[in-house]
Amino acid sequence: MLQLHDLSVEFDEGFQLKHINWQIQQHQHWLITGANGAGKSALAAVLAGYGEILAGSTSRLPTTIGWVSFEAQAQLIQAELKKDDADILDVISLGTCVREIIFTNETDPVIAGELIQKFELEYLLERAFRKLSTGETRKVMLIKALSCHADLLILDEPFDGLDQASHTMLQNHLTHVVKHTPVVMVLNRFDEIPDFISHIAYMEDGQLRHQVNREDTQAFNELYQLLHLKTTHLQVPDSDTDNTRPALNPKEPLVKLSNICIKHTDMVLIENLNWCIQPNQHWQLSGPNGSGKTAILSLITGDHPQCYTNDIFVFGFQRGNGESIWQIKQHIGYVSTALQWEYRVGTSLANVIISGFYDSIGLYSKSTDQQKHIANQWLELLGMQGRGDQPFNKLSYGDQRLLLIARAMVKHPPLLILDEPCLGLDDINRQLVLALIEKVCAAKETSVIYVNHHAQDRIAGIDHYLALEKSADNA
Repeated sequence: MLQLHDLSVEFDEGFQLKHINWQIQQHQHWLITGANGAGKSALAAVLAGYGEILAGSTSRLPTTIGWVSFEAQAQLIQAELKKDDADILDVISLGTCVREIIFTNETDPVIAGELIQKFELEYLLERAFRKLSTGETRKVMLIKALSCHADLLILDEPFDGLDQASHTMLQNHLTHVVKHTPVVMVLNRFDEIPDFISHIAYMEDGQLRHQVNREDTQAFNELYQLLHLKTTHLQVPDSDTDNTRPALNPKEPLVKLSNICIKHTDMVLIENLNWCIQPNQHWQLSGPNGSGKTAILSLITGDHPQCYTNDIFVFGFQRGNGESIWQIKQHIGYVSTALQWEYRVGTSLANVIISGFYDSIGLYSKSTDQQKHIANQWLELLGMQGRGDQPFNKLSYGDQRLLLIARAMVKHPPLLILDEPCLGLDDINRQLVLALIEKVCAAKETSVIYVNHHAQDRIAGIDHYLALEKSADNA
């Protein structure tokens, strides 16, 4: 029915949609969703014919559109203001009444009359449109859109401003409308998605990132989690107050590597590297294969044999002065693809998170009520609430990675090391992991080292960068 082909569009405020490819077929009903500022309303406005096309094309745009949005509402109010000729006539203009706004040439009077009764607006018909409340104005817009025999109905946050009775009434009415009219809806809240929605379009940074058929349960759940992580106001859950580790000096760096040199018999891998990580700093470590990223991390964690031959200060300890490996590791959370390969025990999602308190693969100690509560908070943050008893080894690869990051974070380590956490993930699961990392960075309790190959693949909240290069001896 409708197609946007490689479409780029600019709006008055300078916002752009970029390279949109989208088809809406007959009998499909779409939800456009995404975080604030992602371009949801802009994409809906394009369907209504707004925006300056910079590139690409549209085809088969409908001739009659029922459009409800804050933008359309503002346009109608602005048009009313332009009619105000009080300065010329020296009278007070009341503006157009609600009856006249609703009953235009395009309006089916029978449908409009039914909706006026359902919305209980009879008493407002003679009132000036400009005098209505926000909720009343929204009802008028809905009546106009739903009674014009539209070829396409565009509803941008249609439930905003409605009382509960009106919300329920509109939901019920739309179940009949969708039998003969395709609907495109914009919503911020996933829990408001009507049952008739068949497809979901996810917007981010002015681009249409994902298109999901609702019948694809796994893809739909992943998209729900992504939106949940991007938009939820939930914070990183609290730590376990019953089990605390020694406090660190906030004036000392977490990690300080001085003139680091890592040599093998036939080559020099790292030479004269200096790196200092302060509390609440977030770092991106990048470089090609063989540049020494993993070796540097293993120096920090104490797993590299040359950590005692180098000048390494970590968590208040100068390496080589009698500290134990566990005195170092208690301050570190670690996630890698190798860890995910090793984590093959048949335990529950909640127990995977709780195992992070004990740095174990699987759970072999009795968990406390507080630890169970914290695990459930993490599951809620990840959009997995109510799934704590499900087996970890039955999860998708991406969901397993999210659980392992929660496991690493559950003890609130001063340092979280994420060694290529997106390796092996498809695009939507990659965005899920990156959204969780942004959440951790925003909590301002844990310093993050995010390891990947590409320095340009940046994450909000990470503003320190170390790019390694392959040494000439190892080229």
